[in-house]
Amino acid sequence: MIQVAKELGITRALAQFASSLAYDDLPAEAVERTKYLCLDFAGVTLNGSTTPSAQAVQRAIERAGRPGPSVIAGTRQRALPEYAGLANGVAFHSIEMDDVNNEASLHPGVATFPAALAAADLAPVDGKAFITAVVAGYDVMVRLGRALKPAEHYGRGFHPTATCGTFGATTVAARLLGLPVQESVWALGIAGSQAAGSMEFLAQGTWTKRFHPGWAVHSGIWAALLAREGFTGPATIIEGKSGFLRAYSGNSDPELVLRDLGEVFHITRTSVKPHACCRYSQGPIDCLLDLVHRQGVKAEVVEHVRVGVLGAGWNIVAAPEEQRRSPKSVVETQFSMPFAAAVALLYGRASLAEHTLEVAQRPEVRDLMARVQCVRDPALDAPFPQRWPAWAEVRTRDGRTLRSAIEYPKGDPENALTWEEMKEKFLGLTAPVVSRRRQQEVIRTIEALDTLGDMRRLGELLASE
Repeated sequence: MIQVAKELGITRALAQFASSLAYDDLPAEAVERTKYLCLDFAGVTLNGSTTPSAQAVQRAIERAGRPGPSVIAGTRQRALPEYAGLANGVAFHSIEMDDVNNEASLHPGVATFPAALAAADLAPVDGKAFITAVVAGYDVMVRLGRALKPAEHYGRGFHPTATCGTFGATTVAARLLGLPVQESVWALGIAGSQAAGSMEFLAQGTWTKRFHPGWAVHSGIWAALLAREGFTGPATIIEGKSGFLRAYSGNSDPELVLRDLGEVFHITRTSVKPHACCRYSQGPIDCLLDLVHRQGVKAEVVEHVRVGVLGAGWNIVAAPEEQRRSPKSVVETQFSMPFAAAVALLYGRASLAEHTLEVAQRPEVRDLMARVQCVRDPALDAPFPQRWPAWAEVRTRDGRTLRSAIEYPKGDPENALTWEEMKEKFLGLTAPVVSRRRQQEVIRTIEALDTLGDMRRLGELLASE
């Protein structure tokens, strides 16, 4: 077990942890989970690279003239590492199927995996080094996110994936560039002046949320590069009087950053998404799908739907009510609990195929959305953020009330997708982008990630054929 001198202060302790963590310190569960989540990264990013938001970033990079060695997934385009990381972070986050840590209410993979892949073009990186850096990046992101307290951080208008992601990406880049502890401290200090990301995207359903992790990757790589050249940053950026925890939360708990550091690896506590929408909608969708598939509910007999929504997600997927019941962009479908409920009941799923404007405008979808009521339930909030329970209730036209509830949504570590289910997700997402032969190459490479001698091989496999 790795030991960290916690009395050094939070920022320095995290830098020491990330710098000194060795592959042999990792439990087998953490290594296996990293491979599992890397396959998720590959599949979601390849599909996400085809979205209009990702393609806008690709065009902007090309127009700006940033050629380099790093692969932009799903394309034949190459760019400087920090710009490839930007593009791949945006692609990974664009279809709302990226991984989530419940306790921190953020998406750690979208900042760490693109940063690690880009760093392989800045320094020699083998599979074991890649895995170790990603595990460290997840830990830093999750520890900061849980210490901020998700509802508090959201309440100040910040997107935790963006803010904490800047520190996570910096951790990965600093580790893979081989920075010693002092330079790693400076890198985190530099990252703190770049940590940003506004939740205002919800007001008009715009693309800036998708931009957040990409910019976190770009910022993290530059923080590490600057620190390597001697550019200094504050050694108290996290715990200081004007530091991250105080500035970005009204009720942070600094003790949660270093609690169980080196003992618990939070990559093992990270969930994946089976549905193509916000994490706050995933549990209720599972409940509605249970009503459809196990209890035989048909949409045409549904008179009214009640769905329990976690308080931290209320303003993300449930309010304002009228906007959530009439999504006018793909982003708004991804962040609408009434829309998710309607498509789950009507079509028995909430996949990418449903999250389109065409589906949102169908009369049967609009009619059912109008009959979905979101409910705040203190019983759901009690175990949050450690657990995200959910329930849904349907009243039928003949007077019956049917209910389903779960403690752990599908995709949580306690209710995980199997490796085979993860491969099915990968194959479904990447079928429109790469050949069957390439799909199998990617799967085999990631399954043997710890034996890979040069991580640029994975980058090559994610390029367009």
